[in-house]
Order: sequence, then structure tokens, then C-alpha cells
Amino acid sequence: MSLIFTLARRNLFHDRLRFIATLVGIVFSMVLVTVQMGLYLGFGHMVTTMIDHANADLWIMPVGTKCFEDPSVLDEQKRFRALSVNGVADATPVVIGFAQWKMPLGGTTPVFIIGSHIRSGALLPWNLVEGSVNSLEVPGAVAIDRSYFDRLGISGFGASAEIRDQRVEVRALTRGIRSFTTTPYVFAPLDRARAYIGMAPNKITYILVRIAPYADVEAVRSRLKDNISNVEVLTAAEFRDRSRSFWLFGTGAGAALFAGALLGVIVGTVIVAQTLYSSTKDHLNEFATLRAIGSSGRYIHKVIIWQALLSAVIGFCIAAGIGFFIVKRTAETALPIMMTPQLTLGLFVLTVIMCVLSAVGAIAKVMRIDPAMVFTR
Repeated sequence: MSLIFTLARRNLFHDRLRFIATLVGIVFSMVLVTVQMGLYLGFGHMVTTMIDHANADLWIMPVGTKCFEDPSVLDEQKRFRALSVNGVADATPVVIGFAQWKMPLGGTTPVFIIGSHIRSGALLPWNLVEGSVNSLEVPGAVAIDRSYFDRLGISGFGASAEIRDQRVEVRALTRGIRSFTTTPYVFAPLDRARAYIGMAPNKITYILVRIAPYADVEAVRSRLKDNISNVEVLTAAEFRDRSRSFWLFGTGAGAALFAGALLGVIVGTVIVAQTLYSSTKDHLNEFATLRAIGSSGRYIHKVIIWQALLSAVIGFCIAAGIGFFIVKRTAETALPIMMTPQLTLGLFVLTVIMCVLSAVGAIAKVMRIDPAMVFTR
């Protein structure tokens, strides 16, 4: 095995320019796939970030709600009906909606309001870097993410602005709570959120239900459906899946990301296949010599496969380094690229498969060599 590896390594590194071309093809394709799949994961995470951080076992929502950002309304009376159901420990109202943020120096920009009871703990800002959740109880206080200072035209903590002709003051700052639509999230107490959105005092968007420790989720959900009409009752996992399906597939965003990743694989495979084939063709005499002295086809197969594996490992390491650099640089952007251990492993396997498949053409060419050609030179 060591002899096969040594032969493959020397054969691969003999023409360094061609070897660099092979690595460029692998790195290009894998960086493209990494970015596309990382964007897919990042997008999928961002569209459900509010659902992921909500303290709720069940979500009660208007029929036909497609995703969290769908601002339909419910009558708040349904909340009291939910509280009367056996097994419900708490039912917290949440309101969402769009509003216009008036900047201190003039101009407006749209914002997405999220309101709930501050002391309920159902859906409140997290990753606080300045201020506290309790500070939102101060009249006019709101929480925003620090990455939106320029977008909102403010300088930082304590800055003032207006929403719907009402003065607001930034009393809490978060880190990393960003909207995939780039519209800034603004957290506020329930009643003030209604006023900012222009929603009637008896209307809400969601009811976040926490069940009692002894209760069964499915049993409670069944009772809620029986007790409240014209609503849907979903678990957090079901609502998360629905939101992701809507944004990733219902809007075509997921198809575009997958198409980009597929294009990277195709382009990379073609480049690597062509390079490995050319490299093998340039060394036909050497392979013919191996066959003439009695080397088996299996032996030659292993040499070429090892060349492909070496190319895959070196190319993947370079691509992974570039990918992690990109991940770090986009961590604070509106749409971060995510990398997980599972994705990294999957990309490595994909790189190996791509390179091994690319070697098939080279193997076929070598196996058609007539060993007698070595004696004609």
C-alpha cells in the first residue's frame, strides 16, 4: 500500500502546474457549494429564529398562517378560552406587524414590531448586550439589534425616534437578532406594540401556550381545537417546518440556493475530471510500463484512485479554510453563512466522491493501453 501511495503522490506532484489547476477546480467548486449550502442553512435558521426562541409548547394562530411574519389577527377572547382548557398552564398573547420608524434627522424606514407581555417570558429579546428586558416597561422603551443603527438612523443606546407619531427610546440592545428580510425587529410591550402597529386593543396575532408539566401535548392540542373555533394549533416544530417550507420552497429561494450548489458540483467535477484525465494521459508510458512488467489492473486502479483522494483531501482542506473565513466574515451580516459539523463532513464526502468519479475516465483510458507500446519507444 505504501508503494502505491508513493507512486500516486509522485505522479500527482510531478507536474505542479497541472496539480495546481486540479486544486483550483476542487477549491472553486467546494467553496461555491459551501457558500450555497451555508446560505441555505443560515436562511433556514433566520426564518425561524423567533419560533426557536419563543417559550411555547403550542402556537394558536389564524387559519392559513404561512409563517411567523404573516400578520393575521385573532380576537383576544380566544386567549381566555385557551386558559380555560385543562392542561394549559399559560396562554400569552403576541402581536406582530409592520410600522414606520421616523429617524431623528428625518426620513423613515419600515420596522417589524414584536410585542408581548414583558413578564411572561413568552417571546422577548435575547442576547442582550446593553439594557435589560425589564427596562422595556419604561414608557416608550423599545429593544433593537445593534446591527441596525445605520438603518434606523440612530447612534446607539438611549437614542430617540418616533413610531406612528409616538416617541420611542432605545433602552435595550441585542446582538445577532436580525431579520432575513432586512427589516429591523423592534421589541416592545404588548399594548404599545398594538399602538405602533395600529392594531385594535382586543386583537392579537398569536397565542403562545405552555402546558402543565403533567399534561400531554397532543391531548391539550385536541382540547384546544375543540374549544376554540377558526384557529390552527401547531407545535413549535410544526410551525418551524411550515415557516421554512414557505420561505425556502414556496418563494423559490431554496431552489435557487440548491441550483447554485448543484452548479458548483457540476463545474468542479468537470474541471477535476478533465485535469485528472489529462494528467493520466501524459503519463501513459509510465502506466504502459507498469502493465508490461505485469502490474494488475487492480494495482493501476488503486494508483489513480489514490491520486484522486490526495487531490480531494488537499483541495478540501483549502476550501474548508476559505469557507470558515467566509463564515466568520458574514457572522454579523443580514444573512450569515452557517457551517455545522454535519455540513462539513458532508462536504468532505462530496469532495471525495467528486474526485473519485472524476478518476473513472482516466482509469478507462489507462486500461485500454496496449502494454506493447512501451517496446516501440
